[in-house]
Amino acid sequence: MADDLGDIIEIINLYGLAMDSQRWDLFDRIFTEDCDADYGPTSHWTDRARFKVDFGGFHEHFDATQHVMTNHLVTLDGYRANSLTYGMWRLIRHAAAGNHPAGPLWDGSGWYDDEWVRTGSGWRIAKRICKVIWATGNPGVQELFEGVKFELVPASVREEGRTGRLSYLKEIS
Repeated sequence: MADDLGDIIEIINLYGLAMDSQRWDLFDRIFTEDCDADYGPTSHWTDRARFKVDFGGFHEHFDATQHVMTNHLVTLDGYRANSLTYGMWRLIRHAAAGNHPAGPLWDGSGWYDDEWVRTGSGWRIAKRICKVIWATGNPGVQELFEGVKFELVPASVREEGRTGRLSYLKEIS
């Protein structure tokens, strides 16, 4: 059990590294091939290959990014697991700085509610819900690139839990 917990947390952290290094091949170690990745009303994938292409296209325009994954909470049940993770990210794009007071920066935070399956290659995320709950900075940094649009749709853990939409909270209730 401790090994499973460590493996899942390692993969959650690998996601941050995949994002910042733009190593989309690492998504093969993170998500199932038919993953259901819901990043908001206009950014939802059910195919890892398309998810990788769209994320690559969106992130290639940044000079640098930093994703921090925290507060790892995991439940294990045989070949299935659930996790809730908080995330913070900084996106930097010097070309968008202009005269904006925030210059080339856009910062955000949110959470990831993941459903996991144990595969022959290890744990993988089969379903992810990502909610951005806060953002600040130069909106021009995060211009809308084709295929990906992140919208600020505040969804607190409290409210999502109250309505029964958080898989992790359903597992520990």
